[in-house]
Order: sequence, then structure tokens, then C-alpha cells
Amino acid sequence: MQRVSVEVFREGGVPLLDWRENLEFDGHGTLWVAHIAKHRVEGYAPDGTLKTSFPVNGPGGIRRGPDGFMYVNFGVNPLTSGLGSGIVRFDPTTARPKPEKVVDGISGINGLAIDTAGNFYVSRELATGILKIRPDGTKDEQWTRAASVFGTNGLEIVGDQLYASVITSTASPIVRIPLNDPARHTTVTELSPKPWDAKVLDDLTSFGGDLVVAGFRDGELIRVDPKTGRSCVLATGLRMPCSVRVPRGFGAHDPRRELFVVEASGRIMKVTVQ
Repeated sequence: MQRVSVEVFREGGVPLLDWRENLEFDGHGTLWVAHIAKHRVEGYAPDGTLKTSFPVNGPGGIRRGPDGFMYVNFGVNPLTSGLGSGIVRFDPTTARPKPEKVVDGISGINGLAIDTAGNFYVSRELATGILKIRPDGTKDEQWTRAASVFGTNGLEIVGDQLYASVITSTASPIVRIPLNDPARHTTVTELSPKPWDAKVLDDLTSFGGDLVVAGFRDGELIRVDPKTGRSCVLATGLRMPCSVRVPRGFGAHDPRRELFVVEASGRIMKVTVQ
């Protein structure tokens, strides 16, 4: 049994009204957080201080692209999705980042992943098929039809495989989708053998060869071996965790032992695996 400590990196405000939806590290000393309730993207220093902040309509999934730019889904907040939704990008190295639209007109979106060629993969909680969008903004409809998984939320690419958590299924599955052959998607594990014990899975990340997924309902981080499907609860006591990431290039924070989590409570948490 691994010893795990959970501590507050940044305090939240009013639960749900201070909902922080997603996070990503730029590799150059800044943690970027999508504040879905306040329609802002925030940049934090390794000591927890707020470095910068700028407006984005209902930001959701946020990821670093292979070009070094940060990409953010916008229009994820259902209260303001009517104002438009898609993907914006910004340069994390500038003192005052200015987001610019890359993709527009894709509704009902949530999570985001980007492969080494710059293709975007976007999850949709109430639709079938993970959207694949090429770097030029055109949709790969054939790939999306083949990746026929309903209700995906979190997305993570490991090698040539895309892993997705499914939020709408009471079985709480994690699915593996080969990037080069999406029709051959398989279920890695189902984390809820009883339908009344649905985990309400949110975002997930790769950590030490395993996957770690946020269990929104019970405030858990669950560790999953992608080869065997075996799982264990890594951390408890969180408040509606939405996304989990490994700190890369973030001061003295250790990517081999630490995980950062954002919550619907508004808190940013640090989880350390001893």
C-alpha cells in the first residue's frame, strides 16, 4: 500500500461557483488552469501565486501542443455555450497571453488531447464518437465515426493509444482507442461493478506507467494498470475532482511522485505519492 499525502496548493471559493475544470503544465514553470465558472484561464507559479489571467468563454480541456502553444477548449460551460465553442490557443511564454481561435463551431465538447502531429481529439459527453480535428481545423469524420464511444470525458494519449474515461456509463469504463485504427477500441476496465456505485469519471493522466483518473462523485483518484485493468484507490478526500496532471517543468515539483488536481470546489490540490 502506497502512502499518499494530499494538500492544498491553492484555496478555492464557493463550491461550483468557483469551479476549476482542467489544468496543464507548459513545461516552463507555469501551471495553466481553466476556470470554467469565471470564464478565465489562469497561470500559476510553482509557489502557488497567480502570475497571469485572461478571459476565455467557458474554458474546459487544456493541453500543451507539440508546437509549445497551449490549446484550450472554449464554450464548455453550458450556460454560455451559445456564445460559441471550439478551441483557442495562446503563447505561454508571453507576459500577457492573447488567445486566438483555432477551431470554431463544435458544440457539446469537454476534454482535449493533442498528438505529436498536432491533431486534436475532443471528447463529447452526450454524443457518440471522439472528434478528431486536423491541425488545419478540418474534421476527420471517418476517424470520429470509427471511435464510436458514447459519453467520453477525459482524454490522454500514451504512445499510439488514446485513453478515454466514460462519464455517462454506470459501469465507469476506461476505453483504449488505437490512434491508427480507432474502430479497434477496447475497454481497459470497468471501475463500477454495481450500477448504483457509478464513479462519474472525469479527466485522467498517465503516471508511472499507469493511468490515474479522477472520480468526481466520491472525491477519489483511482490508479489503473492499462495492461491488466487492475485498479486501486490512490487518494481520497477530494472535493469533486475534475482533472489530474503530472507537474512537468514546474520548479522543484517531482513528476515521479506528485500529481496536481483541480476541483469543482475551486481548489487546486497537490497529491504526493511516497
